[in-house]
Amino acid sequence: MVVVLIISVLAMVSVPAIDRVKRRAKTAVIVGDFRTFAAAFDGYAQEAGTWPADSGAGVFPAVMAGRLNVTTWRRTTPMGGKYNWESNRVHFGVRYRAAISITATAAAPLVFDLTQLQELEQAIDSTFDWYGGSFHLGSGNIPLFIVQP
Repeated sequence: MVVVLIISVLAMVSVPAIDRVKRRAKTAVIVGDFRTFAAAFDGYAQEAGTWPADSGAGVFPAVMAGRLNVTTWRRTTPMGGKYNWESNRVHFGVRYRAAISITATAAAPLVFDLTQLQELEQAIDSTFDWYGGSFHLGSGNIPLFIVQP
């Protein structure tokens, strides 16, 4: 009986720790994806003199072939939703020339996890300001990585 009690207490203590580790791993993947994608889009803009046209969630911008991994772009992100290239879009009254968002689709719903979003904000900007730096909450509270304001 005592052994069962001890195992139960250990399990109860370890579950939150495992959840934190999983969330941090998801954060690391998303941050890496945002930075990799942003570098590829920025390289394209430097060479072409313009940003690629806007695309839908999970839709791979054709001009980025050879610059981005198609499978990585189209997959469901670790927090749900799909990556979405946004060119010249407005979020909360501010127009951004180039951004990458994570947007819900019918096949990939976006799970709103405030702790996950706070970890993304901290990992990308090293501060906590939803509307400053490179990571923002866009319209509809979607994660938004600003490539060029």
